[in-house]
Amino acid sequence: MTSQTTLAGPGHQPGKPDRSNGPDAPGSSDGLQAGLKNRHLSMIAIGGVIGAGLFVGSGAGIAAAGPAILLSYALVGLMVVFVMRMLGEMAAARPSSGSFSAYADQALGRWAGFSIGWLYWFFWVVVLAVEATAGAKILEGWVPGVPQWAWALIVMVVLTATNLVSVGSYGEFEFWFAGIKVVAIGAFVVVGLLAVFGLLPGSDNPGSGLAHLTDTGGFFPKGPGAILTGVLMVVFSFMGSEIVTLAAGESENPQRAVQKATNSVIWRIAVFYLGSIFIVLTLLPWNDASILEEGSYVAALNSIGIPHAGQVMDVIVLTAVLSCLNSGLYTASRMAFSLGGRGDAPKAFARTNKRGVPQAAILSSVVFGFVAVFFNYQWPDTVFQFLLNSSGAVALFVWLVICFTQLRMRGIILREQPEKLVVRMWLFPYLTWATIAMISFVLVYMLTDDSGREQVLLSLLVAAIVVAISLVREVRNRKNRTAVESPSNT
Repeated sequence: MTSQTTLAGPGHQPGKPDRSNGPDAPGSSDGLQAGLKNRHLSMIAIGGVIGAGLFVGSGAGIAAAGPAILLSYALVGLMVVFVMRMLGEMAAARPSSGSFSAYADQALGRWAGFSIGWLYWFFWVVVLAVEATAGAKILEGWVPGVPQWAWALIVMVVLTATNLVSVGSYGEFEFWFAGIKVVAIGAFVVVGLLAVFGLLPGSDNPGSGLAHLTDTGGFFPKGPGAILTGVLMVVFSFMGSEIVTLAAGESENPQRAVQKATNSVIWRIAVFYLGSIFIVLTLLPWNDASILEEGSYVAALNSIGIPHAGQVMDVIVLTAVLSCLNSGLYTASRMAFSLGGRGDAPKAFARTNKRGVPQAAILSSVVFGFVAVFFNYQWPDTVFQFLLNSSGAVALFVWLVICFTQLRMRGIILREQPEKLVVRMWLFPYLTWATIAMISFVLVYMLTDDSGREQVLLSLLVAAIVVAISLVREVRNRKNRTAVESPSNT
């Protein structure tokens, strides 16, 4: 039986349970407080798969693939379900604020944990700039007297403050932000279904049932190949599902939280993504001009006769934007915290204040977010476009690393803590390899797409630079260790 001292990290205090359950303890639970309640984690898990991209970007996907976009969402959803199952297996056994980066560190080597951790951090600080700008545009429309850059600054400052107060305040804000998104989409699906079948009193929609799925050029109006084009357009709107596995490390019962989140990911994707897009496609013909002009959800609400549909969706999209900003800042800071604890980032990142908040990690992340916002206003078509494209394929890289890590971690967990293997990937290792093949195919297919090619190549360039830095660090550290040990051997 493994002793408590073996499992505890250097910062573990006697008499307190060590929640890291693994050798990455210094970068996971050292100093962090278990301030997230079960209701926080449940809503983070549910809301994690609902980004602003679903509301804003779905219209372009529908225009590109027609009703077949449902299959695009289903394929990507299937990938996410498999990846989350793999991540859930590792996170339930060894909860960590570094999540897949900490597991890659253990299973694949220091270079892998360092590289994917920094790439993931880079992805989220760019997202901070994107979401802050999106939120500022909506707020400027409501209060035009305040310039857009000022709204972006206000939004970032407010959410930085909530993250600095305590992890509980982050959880409380996210609970309400995610709750609004969940209620809004749930209501949209229910009301939409009633309108589709002509059961909604006073609806302006003729209620044509499922006819719109095939009455305008068939189910594949752009051909079966459009499914893959749709996949490229929707894949990045799923990023964020993994946030709950990082947050679980700051909860009272990480294992239970991860189990619940992993088991519920299937119905979450089915209802929120497939369900809501299905409603749009059955209320309107896929090529209706309003889907692109007004946005898919606004067009659908207008077709029913919901008054002020545009304003209603602006409120919901703003909530999704604030939720994404809130979670993005949390996620980037916890990844920086974990990297600091493992010696892959400045040591200050791994320190927490008396409230258990990694203050330096939060502030450094938000500073880079502010810089990216500045780039967005100053050089939107050059510097900021480069940042966007160079982080564009990081989501797929993260999923690939999770897959390869799980292949190795299964054996490590079985050898060291077999009783912790409470969540298991289905049909291991065959389904893991199948998922690797699916993700790899999407990456290769992106190279044949004009917009996707630049994202993959620039993301690969940035990834190559980060991996090179990690390998140079490893060689230098090995030399330093050899230099320290050699005098004692002579």
